[in-house]
Amino acid sequence: MEAYERANGRMEKAIASLQNDYADIRAGRANPSVLNKVMVDYYGTPTPINQVGSVTVAEARILVIQPWDKGLLKEITKAIQASEIGINPQNDGNVIRLTFPTLTEDRRKELSKDISKRAEEAKVAIRNIRRDGMDDIKKAKKANEITEDDQKDEEERLQKLTDKFIKEVEEISAAKVKEIMSI
Repeated sequence: MEAYERANGRMEKAIASLQNDYADIRAGRANPSVLNKVMVDYYGTPTPINQVGSVTVAEARILVIQPWDKGLLKEITKAIQASEIGINPQNDGNVIRLTFPTLTEDRRKELSKDISKRAEEAKVAIRNIRRDGMDDIKKAKKANEITEDDQKDEEERLQKLTDKFIKEVEEISAAKVKEIMSI
């Protein structure tokens, strides 16, 4: 039934959104994805950093940005300072280095609470998708498009799908908390 397919697609998008949110959370390790939302003024056009230079992990806690055009060093430095990643870039004239500080215990706990909060929001989104799917199934039954047995089967299928995605959210969340709490 199309209610199931629609719910499945929407739940997959909720998971992708959660993973995207988690990619922005710094874990004390250098991760190029923290720069995904940082835009550089490239000749008047806001452009992602990874499109104006190469971003590599030099060491566990150091990112190196090598711009293809040396004239962009100042613009990239400004963009990083203006962003909310909270790391001061070091510009040596050739490359920009970002050194990620180790996380304090308090900051780790704060981040794990944020991770749990985002996981709960994803679960709520998935449950809302289930509710919408259940409504679609009930409408189909009311319109005599499906039988009562089909309604029960579809509702059960939708519940199993919901349970699967809720479990996936919990696994992703637990993995991110483990990553944050490991030193």
